[in-house]
Amino acid sequence: MIKWNNLNTLSSFENLSKVERVKLAEVMSGENGADRVKKYTIPMAAGLSYNYAAKQVDDDVLEALTKLAEEAQLAEKFEALYNGEVINTGEKRLVLHHMTRGQLGKAVEADGVDKRTFYTEQQKKIADFANKVHAGEITNAAGEKFTTVVQIGIGGSDLGPRAMYLALENWAKKNNTFKMEAKFISNVDPDDAAAVLNSIDVAHSIFVLVSKSGTTLETLTNESFVKDALKNAGLDASKHMIAVTSETSPLAKSDDYLAAFFMDDYIGGRFSSTSAVGGAVLSLAFGPEVFAQFLQGAAEEDKLAMNKNVLENPEMLDALIGVYERNVLGYPSTAVLPYSQALSRFPAHLQQLDMESNGKSVNRFGEAVDYPTGPVIFGEPGTNGQHSFYQLLHQGTDIVPLQFVGFKNSQIGTDVVIQDSTSQQKLCANVAAQIVAFACGKADENKNKNFEGGRPSSIIIGEELTPEALGALLAHFENKIMFQGFVWNVNSFDQEGVQLGKVLAKRVLAHETDGALKVFSDLLNI
Repeated sequence: MIKWNNLNTLSSFENLSKVERVKLAEVMSGENGADRVKKYTIPMAAGLSYNYAAKQVDDDVLEALTKLAEEAQLAEKFEALYNGEVINTGEKRLVLHHMTRGQLGKAVEADGVDKRTFYTEQQKKIADFANKVHAGEITNAAGEKFTTVVQIGIGGSDLGPRAMYLALENWAKKNNTFKMEAKFISNVDPDDAAAVLNSIDVAHSIFVLVSKSGTTLETLTNESFVKDALKNAGLDASKHMIAVTSETSPLAKSDDYLAAFFMDDYIGGRFSSTSAVGGAVLSLAFGPEVFAQFLQGAAEEDKLAMNKNVLENPEMLDALIGVYERNVLGYPSTAVLPYSQALSRFPAHLQQLDMESNGKSVNRFGEAVDYPTGPVIFGEPGTNGQHSFYQLLHQGTDIVPLQFVGFKNSQIGTDVVIQDSTSQQKLCANVAAQIVAFACGKADENKNKNFEGGRPSSIIIGEELTPEALGALLAHFENKIMFQGFVWNVNSFDQEGVQLGKVLAKRVLAHETDGALKVFSDLLNI
């Protein structure tokens, strides 16, 4: 029987707090460090591996983390989730994003349908539509092919798909699967929509409107912006727009769209990149086959997350180490540092994924928790970040755990040898050097040049950023965040924290304000 208990009521957590702390600078120096790098690694899907040698763990800490996983019933809770139990207690919903890429357990029925069948049917509809667009069977009014796809959405309808598109754009061009350029409109700031519309040929563009409810203010505002541009160009907007929405939304059967593809309430926006939300834009941009490879990588990683052996489960171990850092070592934030320009927006996606999921101060039952939960997430690609905020990471007063991502090979393959090494070798040399520099530091009598070290990091290493590798990478972090939510006993699948500001904004627009809200409204000339 599953029990949902707060972290600080678990005896295994109390024991974890008492385990002797690892002195990272010592254990990562010399041959000890070499042995750790070889030992502390777990294979992932798509040729990736998770290496945690530079984390503040040893066999004693790992044993304590294993006991915490067992007492917190992480494997059992994941099994309950993918078998269709109501895990999203705040909204009383199932949590089924895993099922968009595969069925891990028994069949799950909801709304009178088999959900795996529902998701695969939507993927097939999207694939058929994308193939017809690419073949010129679905065209603009002049019978000409669409050359650009523009996604209109915000939050999870933008950050994930945008990050995935940018991650695979150069790979697709190199591998001759690039079909259409993709652009994204998200911010209600009119400059966002105007800038995108000014950069494209609207006559040859197809627009994907993404709104589960069909009522998202920013998205509908930007849709009107796009429709106005199409009208001004003498074009019929209904011949240029498709919708990704729920079957019950006002968009579902509207004549304003060429087609509608469906999602449901069991997939939160930030977990929707493998649903129709990501499927439509990525299939149009790269072809359905590439999207299928992306799903395959995620599905294979999900299978690894089922492993009850913590030391063979990269997501669960990554999650537990993160809990140890947050709740025992007291580190308040985590930096995500991909050494891949293609992953330039991946940290922004993980920022939402993590902070919207586990940024909670009450447990699953609405009771206040008296321990820290989700960390602050930030990051930028290396080596750019090295010349930006790494000063604080190396010598600041706060220790910030680091999550590196690196690949042995570039996507495009174009490179140059300068000073006996390629650019890719220089990139990889930098990430290797940073891991050791953070862990071991460097003593110097000049305190301004002294590096104390002891700054923990992990790295996910792959051969190349392919669709399969990207899917595995995405699933790793989705599952890591899920496991951490289980440990903290919070509901990782609702987001009430985004609602209050929306409600007050509607009051401002309706001029129903008083007090500070009225004065700010006047200052902003609303």
